[in-house]
Amino acid sequence: MILKRFFDPKLAQTSYLIGCASKGTALVIDANRDIDQYLQAAKSEGVAITHVTETHIHADFVSGSTELAQRTGAALYLSDEGTEGWKYEFVNECNAVLLKDGDQFQVGNITVDAVHTPGHTPEHLSFLVTDTAAASKPIGMITGDFVFVGDVGRPDLLEKAAGIEGTKDAAARALFQSLQKFREYPDWLQIWPGHGAGSACGKGLSAVPHSTVGYERRFNWAFGMTNEDEFVTLVLAGQPDPPRYFAEMKRVNKAGPSIPGDIRKVPRIPPAHLADITSTGALVIDVRPAAVYAAGHVPGTINIPLDRRFTTWAGWLIPYDRDLYLIVDDECADCLLEATRDLAMIGLDRIAGFFGSDVLGSWREDQGRLAVVPHIDITTLSERIRRGEVNVLDVRDQAEWQSGHLADVPNIPLGQLAVRLDEVPRDKPLVVHCQSGARSAIAVSLLAACGIPEVINLTGGFAAWKSAAMGWSRE
Repeated sequence: MILKRFFDPKLAQTSYLIGCASKGTALVIDANRDIDQYLQAAKSEGVAITHVTETHIHADFVSGSTELAQRTGAALYLSDEGTEGWKYEFVNECNAVLLKDGDQFQVGNITVDAVHTPGHTPEHLSFLVTDTAAASKPIGMITGDFVFVGDVGRPDLLEKAAGIEGTKDAAARALFQSLQKFREYPDWLQIWPGHGAGSACGKGLSAVPHSTVGYERRFNWAFGMTNEDEFVTLVLAGQPDPPRYFAEMKRVNKAGPSIPGDIRKVPRIPPAHLADITSTGALVIDVRPAAVYAAGHVPGTINIPLDRRFTTWAGWLIPYDRDLYLIVDDECADCLLEATRDLAMIGLDRIAGFFGSDVLGSWREDQGRLAVVPHIDITTLSERIRRGEVNVLDVRDQAEWQSGHLADVPNIPLGQLAVRLDEVPRDKPLVVHCQSGARSAIAVSLLAACGIPEVINLTGGFAAWKSAAMGWSRE
């Protein structure tokens, strides 16, 4: 048996290829849109992808299952569990094989058993994998968003992301019952989950890539809960706000993902055209590092640095109903491909073109100057607050704000900023802060692009303020 794990660090998402070397066949589970990685892996292992499936209707990336099945001619297997209001809508178009609890299929000498594990979503399946050439019992279970290392899948996304009201309590109770059945599996059964640390599909996921039933039963908090009501309260408490793009992913993956074109064909736009583009209010995303952007950028552009959090913040802040343009650094040979790939992973395909870093010199020559991001240190900020000269805005998550914040400073999390601009004070210069300065850098660029005057980034953020013991509140 061949087992290959594919981990996308920006999505904190895992997919798997399980192959039977002797028969030359393979199954891919939870494929994302970057299907070339599976095709290349199958080729290197000398197997053909003959089966494709997924654990559930995903919320955090566009599924690549349909495209992968089309490209390879593989059989596509999809869940037929769950409620009538929450099922795949495109099964007839792609001739999918529908799976119920207890259904089984073969991938060469490998037996795959579908197990209905509702809770995270109503239709969720996990897959028991048995290498019949070597054993008569399963070696492991692909658990998707059911059981993670150290946590379990959140049961509130159907309500919070898909907008199906009144479902989170029932989903939490379904999750509790699924966990009771899961307890009965043998200690040695391996767990191969669909996400790791950094995913918004849970609140305490470990970075460890896999585990066992026995380990999770002993150390995963969810298995320490024996009272259903207490479990429901705890599993729903403290879940992070799902990024805004989750709602779009649920809709796309339920209705049927489109097949993307060649993401490498984004046209380069001549620098002289940028002034006309920005004058129309077009969305221009500068993906250079925050410090580089702060030192000089085109006014009206938004900075989302191409780092580990790029996909998340792009999904929070970029609308799906508009074309967008990118500014990338020409000295970074792979930046354009990386950015377009990351955006495609969450369905942001409307990239009308890109500008290289030469656009900065062109803008300076034609328009006279570049914009810069002003910064302020905590000592100066403290004095200006005392004199009543500035407003301050905290763009951390609400849970962070509640655990400690600057006195009398309001909170609008970065992901909500674009839709809550009417709450932003404008009568004085505005100092923006997060925990350390990364999120506030994005926020400053967004606010400035939206016409908020005199926006300033706090160097070091709340961490520097708290470290200096300059006074903060939990009220």
